[in-house]
Amino acid sequence: MKTLLAVILLSLPALAADQAPAAVAAACGPDNVKFDVDSSGRQPAAQPEPGKALVYVVEQFDRPTNELGRPTIRVGLDGSWMGANRGTSYLSFSVEPGAHHLCADWQSLPRWLHVPASLANLTAEPAQTYYLRARVMENAGYFTLDLEPVNSDQGRMLIETSPLSGYRQKK
Repeated sequence: MKTLLAVILLSLPALAADQAPAAVAAACGPDNVKFDVDSSGRQPAAQPEPGKALVYVVEQFDRPTNELGRPTIRVGLDGSWMGANRGTSYLSFSVEPGAHHLCADWQSLPRWLHVPASLANLTAEPAQTYYLRARVMENAGYFTLDLEPVNSDQGRMLIETSPLSGYRQKK
């Protein structure tokens, strides 16, 4: 009985590892896609396209300097990269109504300092605007990434106080 329990407990991490890549693949894009980002622009708040919803993702990284510089965070939707933020900045994109899987992933960390992708769900309705924050946090020298929805008041404030990300895919 103890042996069976030990086998079950030892196999749980392997089962979880098999499930995690499927969840990440459903939200993030291909790992080999990288972005260059310039986060110095500004633009007035956008409006949703007719029949679609608008999603803003704001990266929040409040530590001014560190040995890793300002992180580039890729933003994915339903298995494709939508763009990237660097430092404290934002991007926006339109989505069709319905259920979506979102991802925030730290683009260029050394393998030994891996930070897992952060995932979120969104059920979009036409003509609505949604705000998410990809927050990079440090605790005792370790970094975490948390993708979370924020209310519209908080979201508008984050957009108004952050530069727009200008991003392009690296060749």
